[in-house]
Formats: sequence, structure tokens, C-alpha cells
Amino acid sequence: MVNKNNKSPKFKQKEIGIWPLLTFNFCTKTCQKCPPINHHSVFRPLHSSSAIFWWLSILSTTITLRSLSNLEMELNSIKDAFDRVTKKQKLSSSKSQEIIEQIGQEIEQALSRIQSGNDSASPSDHKLILNELKAKLKEIAPLSQLEGTQKDLNIALSKYPKLLDKSFNPDISKAYRNIDFDIHTVNQIIASHFYRQGQFDLGDCFVDECNEPEAAEKKAPFLEMFQILEAMKSRNLEPALNWATNNHEQLSQNGSDIELKLHRLQFVEILQNKGRDEALKYARAFLAPFAAKHLAEIQKLMACLLWAGRLDSSPYAELLSSIHWDKLAEEFTRQFCNLIGQSYESPLSVTIAAGVQGLPTLLKLMNVMTGKKQEWQSMKQLPVPVDLDREFQFHSIFVCPVSRDQASEENPPMLLSCGHVLCKQSITKLSKNNITRPFKCPYCPSEVEAGQCRQLYL
Repeated sequence: MVNKNNKSPKFKQKEIGIWPLLTFNFCTKTCQKCPPINHHSVFRPLHSSSAIFWWLSILSTTITLRSLSNLEMELNSIKDAFDRVTKKQKLSSSKSQEIIEQIGQEIEQALSRIQSGNDSASPSDHKLILNELKAKLKEIAPLSQLEGTQKDLNIALSKYPKLLDKSFNPDISKAYRNIDFDIHTVNQIIASHFYRQGQFDLGDCFVDECNEPEAAEKKAPFLEMFQILEAMKSRNLEPALNWATNNHEQLSQNGSDIELKLHRLQFVEILQNKGRDEALKYARAFLAPFAAKHLAEIQKLMACLLWAGRLDSSPYAELLSSIHWDKLAEEFTRQFCNLIGQSYESPLSVTIAAGVQGLPTLLKLMNVMTGKKQEWQSMKQLPVPVDLDREFQFHSIFVCPVSRDQASEENPPMLLSCGHVLCKQSITKLSKNNITRPFKCPYCPSEVEAGQCRQLYL
């Protein structure tokens, strides 16, 4: 998007309701990157006997690495405050223990002197010992010594609860909106999530509990995927190679070279374990068809034949790295999900992670709109943008800075001659529906004409 003032209008997220109420943008198109979910779908607790169990299971399995990383960053200040409290507490405790031991020693010494005195010791001698003890205790001044550390501890303790109250809202339900949703779609998403995580028993139990037999149809492809992945962990590539062979045409249409990568790893395994002759036979049978498009890669593999038995000390030793297996397993998962029309990441995991990130904005908005619950429930568009990380932005969405409307096929973004962008309907209004009538750009002093504007394609 071109913007001379470097003030590109913010992208807005299409709002959907999820449990408890988190907003997130889902593309309504089906592609490999986007979670395949209907944009009217929402999440909220299920009305079943095991609702709590299911949601706890979901939350325990959908915390991704990225959400953990974001959470860690957000909790740094709280952790620092907690560390300060514990440090002050340890210092105060240590000081208290030190003074108590010092006082105890003085008292024990005084008692020892009194008890060691002979029968001729007069009461005045005992009184003298006690007066000396009193003087020493006064010199120690325990209250004065404890006052400083205890004061620091009290200050840290008083600040910590305030920070907790500021960081954690005890009631997030106020950000929830009553939005109609299809419970059947929600159940399908949850069941699919369990299957794609490899929790097949849990998925079957959930399907039976919710009486959603159609959701079980997604079990078979994911079961096949996990069986292949388990085989790859054991360095057995036969199931993966059979899958790649059966789906050769589709993989080629998608521009994927995973079949070659599988054969490459298999070639290296054979060269290491069975020797040069077996590896050469395998190359002639399976690598030759790829030579036309991947000649350099095939030549590199053929050069490995010269280092049979000592490949680990050759210039091609990196081919033995286990990282190739890890990367191939990840790519296989992506391609497998793509072929069955599913996204690589669980839509439920992505939704919850995005909702956690967007929830603070919604809670702040609700604090501002206190007393306007009816308006909040009927609001079709949020008055403020919910900024999410780029990992949650699957497609570019342009929001006109004039009308605040999201661009669409009927109202596309248009590039003005000055380099700024508005939606078509805004340009029509500014130009009074006259393509030759000049109007002032809202961003800069330039005079532009509607007829000179060009449509942008996101």
C-alpha cells in the first residue's frame, strides 16, 4: 500500500465471537495458511455434562509456543515484582533471624553468669548482671534494625497486589457478546482439533458425548498422518514415500518437492547402511525422474557415492544431520493437511491464542462503555481496532480511513494519484460522483480526480 506520509490505515479484524468473548479475523476463503472455519462460527461453553472437562482439555492442549512466548513477555513485569517481594522477604527474614540469635546469645550468657555464681552472690550481683543485659539489648536495638527491612518488605508487598489487579482482570465475562452460533460447527471444530493433535481416544469420546457422528469422518486422514509420522521417527520412510507416490500429481500441482526430499533422505540412509551399490540402484530407480528439474541436487547426491562408508567426514556430512528429518516431518504435515483441505495449525489453537492477545483491548473497551451494555451487545463493528501480531493476519484487509468501512469487491481500495488510498465509495462521495471534478486528498493538500484513481488488489 502506498502512503507518502507513512501512515497506512490500520487493518481491522473481522469480528467473531469466541469463548468467553475474544475477537479474531478468519478468512472466509479456503487456503493452506488460513484455518478453514466459517466466519460465523463462534465458541462458548458446551451444554453437556462434560463441558468443563472438554474445555479444560482444549485449553491444556491449545497453548502454542507462540502464545507461551507472548505470555512470558507480558508477565515479565509481574515476575520482576514478585522477585522483589521474595528478595525483600528473604532479607527481612535473614535480618530477623540474625537479631534473634544475637539476643538469644546475650540472654544465655547472662543466665550462665547467674547460674555459675556461688551461693555468696548477692541479689545486687544478679541485678547488676540483668542491668548489663538490658544495656546490651538496648545497644542491639532490635526494633530499629528490623524497622528498615520490614518497611521495604511492606512497600513491596503493597505494590504487588496492585500490579496483579492491574494485570489480571478477575471477570473477563464482561467482554462476552451474545452472538448466534452453530453448535454443530463448534463441535466439529473441537473434534477436529483433538484428531489433529493425535488424541484419537479423546476425540472419539467427545464425538460420542456430543452425538456428532459426522465429526468422526476427520479421524481417518489424521490417523494416517500420525502413523506416517511415527514411522518417520523410526527412520522408516516407506509409508511417507507411498503417500507421496499416490499423491504425486497433486503435489506437483502445488509446486511441492517433498517427494524428492523423501527420496533424498532414503538414498542417504541406504548409502550409510547398505553401501554404494544399493544406493546406486535406488538412485537409478527413483532419483532419475527428478534429474530434469533438480539436476544440481541429483549431482550432489551422486557425489556422495564417492564417500561411501565415510560420508560423515565428507563435504556432504550435513546430509546426515537429524535436522533434515525434523524439517521434513514438518513439511510433510503441512502438505498432508493441505491435500485434505485442512490448515497446518489447529483453528481452535489459533483462535484461542489470538483471543488471548485481543482480550485486553476488549476489557479496556468495556470499562469505557460501562453502563452501555445494550449498545455493546448490538454493536456490529468495534469502535477501536484489535491489533494482532502478523502471525494472525492471514490476508490483507484494508479499512478506509474516511468511511471506516472494510474494503470489499463492491467497494475496493483505490490508489489516488498522490499515492494515498481510499475506498471507492469514499472517492465517489468526495468527488460528488463526478470523475473529472477535483477534490482534496484527506491525507495531503493534493488535488486529485476520481478518473485518475486506480484499483488495488489485496
